[in-house]
Amino acid sequence: MTDTLPLTGKTILITRAAGQSSQFTHLLQQQGATVVEMPALEIYPPSSWEALDEAIAQLHTFNWLILTSVNAVDYFFERLMAQGQDLALLAPLKIAVVGQKTAARLMQRGVEPNFIPPSFVADSLVESFPDRRHLSKMKILFPRVETGGREVLVKEFTAGGAAVVEVAAYQSGCARAIAPEVAEALTQAKVEVLTFASSKTVECFAQMVKAALPNWQPTPCIASIGPQTSAACQTQFGRVDIEAAEYTLEGLTQAIVDWASAHG
Repeated sequence: MTDTLPLTGKTILITRAAGQSSQFTHLLQQQGATVVEMPALEIYPPSSWEALDEAIAQLHTFNWLILTSVNAVDYFFERLMAQGQDLALLAPLKIAVVGQKTAARLMQRGVEPNFIPPSFVADSLVESFPDRRHLSKMKILFPRVETGGREVLVKEFTAGGAAVVEVAAYQSGCARAIAPEVAEALTQAKVEVLTFASSKTVECFAQMVKAALPNWQPTPCIASIGPQTSAACQTQFGRVDIEAAEYTLEGLTQAIVDWASAHG
């Protein structure tokens, strides 16, 4: 039965952050793929908790809380609990999230999101925000990555008159080294598909490979989870071969399956 799975015989490299790759690995292995994990990102606390702690102390003054990633959910709630607070503090707030994974993580914490945009990207949150006509009366808390995140949310909401308070909830940085077995898989052309689930992982992968394998060329198929990630692939590699129709890990898996079926 195994030899009939669509990704049997395909070796796929995934670049998710350390600790976040298991679900994607499982999805690909279910389709028969051999998976090589190369965490290109490391997630860790921000340089200071001061701004987030101050925002938590002032939560009652905000109308909306916006969480755009699983990392934002995890670090925000862990800090909330570290401050001795509980979920009752969130009761007056409306909460918007980007992506089903972020929504699922929020619900694991016992909180239902008030709004999930129809497309799983930040731009869609801005376009379809339910209180868009009343932004001038809104105060929005946006816990986010300390450096390197996209600015579209802040720019659009601020342009609409909202008071947006950005606070560093976590930091992400490029991993420092490529494991020897991963370097061998790349240099020996064993990898047939490179996968990227964020623009930051594209940039970090390119940086790591340039440092460790300066003569390596990205000959494998390049697979992206969505438009922003694809733009980063174009910048770093000059091409992208697969883009998920639905911007989720399931959607990326399906896009790779479709590509494999078309290419034999």
